[in-house]
Amino acid sequence: MRHARVLATFGTALLLGACTVGPDFVPPKAQTAATYGGPGDAALSGEQQLALGQSPDGEWWKQFHAPALDGLIAEAARNNRDVAAARARLAQAQEDLRAAGGAALPQLSLGAAVGEQNYSVGLRTPLSVTLPPFTYYGVAPSLTLPLDLFGGTRRTVERSAALADYQKYELQAAMLSLFANIAAEALRNAGARAQIANLQEVVKGDQRNVALVQAALDAGSATRTQLLSVQSQLAADRTLLPDFRQAEAVSRHAMAVLAGAPAASWTMPLLALDDFTLPPRIPAGLPSDLIHQRPDILAAEAQLHMASAAIGIATANLYPQITLSATLTRQGLSPDSLFSGTPNIWNVAAGLTAPLFNGGALSAERRAAVNAYQAALADYEKVVLAAFGQIADGLAALANDADKIAAEEDAVRTSADALDLARRSYEVGNSGILDVIDAERRFAEASLGASRAREQRLLHTVDLYVALGGVKMPEDPAPEEPEKSCCSY
Repeated sequence: MRHARVLATFGTALLLGACTVGPDFVPPKAQTAATYGGPGDAALSGEQQLALGQSPDGEWWKQFHAPALDGLIAEAARNNRDVAAARARLAQAQEDLRAAGGAALPQLSLGAAVGEQNYSVGLRTPLSVTLPPFTYYGVAPSLTLPLDLFGGTRRTVERSAALADYQKYELQAAMLSLFANIAAEALRNAGARAQIANLQEVVKGDQRNVALVQAALDAGSATRTQLLSVQSQLAADRTLLPDFRQAEAVSRHAMAVLAGAPAASWTMPLLALDDFTLPPRIPAGLPSDLIHQRPDILAAEAQLHMASAAIGIATANLYPQITLSATLTRQGLSPDSLFSGTPNIWNVAAGLTAPLFNGGALSAERRAAVNAYQAALADYEKVVLAAFGQIADGLAALANDADKIAAEEDAVRTSADALDLARRSYEVGNSGILDVIDAERRFAEASLGASRAREQRLLHTVDLYVALGGVKMPEDPAPEEPEKSCCSY
């Protein structure tokens, strides 16, 4: 075994002198700002405040205090297909990481053989003895040790770990997107039904006006032109209803898909805009913390890490690869003889593969890996900048929504007073029916505008929560057992 000891000593020396080539990944210092959107960050409006320095709420949808929305999100988290696919991709990446780590360890295998040997009649031994046919048995455990002298295998494991991180953050991003889409569709559905209810009231008012003018025409105090005017207004308002009913159906069907159910058989809980409470405080970490909060930024960082590890792999490919192997073989003429005595054949070897000439391919691959890293870095910086832009947009939208809602509510009050005055004036004969119709039209438009403004403000609040990156991962559901079959995996 002298040669084995020499080989072991040689391998140990090589391992002690091993190094990991290529860059060690360091997360980049992303460009950030002192504030998200300007000096007014902390004061969105009298009703909403941005709480800087507080960690984003991982269950932000509960701040709307709509239990039906909570139930929708819980159902979608269990059954959504995009989330299920993201979970499976994460599990795949984690198994790939285990496989990559296993490949870096010594590999032990076992070979066995049984055969029938028959020498030719004309073949004789030196003692002129003819060997009869015989059965032989053999067993040979083999050990292979790849010497990762330049870290190519370690960089491969590192890249697999970064890929697993990427899939983890992609799952978080899928969950955040799912929660946001459910909340947005629920608000759109509630908004569409609020608009339908408002329009139905408008149509009822139009029908009353038609009846009123018809009675006045029969009494000789109105004209045919006035009747046609109110009938035309009734027909015009009725044409608006199908669009809002279609919007309500589309949002309901979209929620069914998000909840992982057929749209035709899924029943959603009824939600009204009044069921949603506007969150008074929106927790937001400091701008410098955003890169550690948003899943898309963390996923982009993981992609950058993968690109960095790929440089190390390409660099290691420029250097020799050494593998140690050892095999112990036992042969015998009967099965029981394989496990008695010592192995009658052993082999210890060291293999070396070194690139000598490849037309510059390996060097080109390394340069390509460096270029890929630079591209990933630019993509990462773009994601960070886009994140700050989305938050700035959300803050501006909420500030403008507050002004718009105040104006719409003022318009509703003013138009309601004007309508009351027009009706009183018409009753005493100081104005015509067209004045009442015009006042009703202004009141209806103001009511619809106020409803849309409230819906839009709630939607923009959802957008801001998402832009801040808060997400809490629910418990993983129990994996389903695959059906057993002859071809089952």
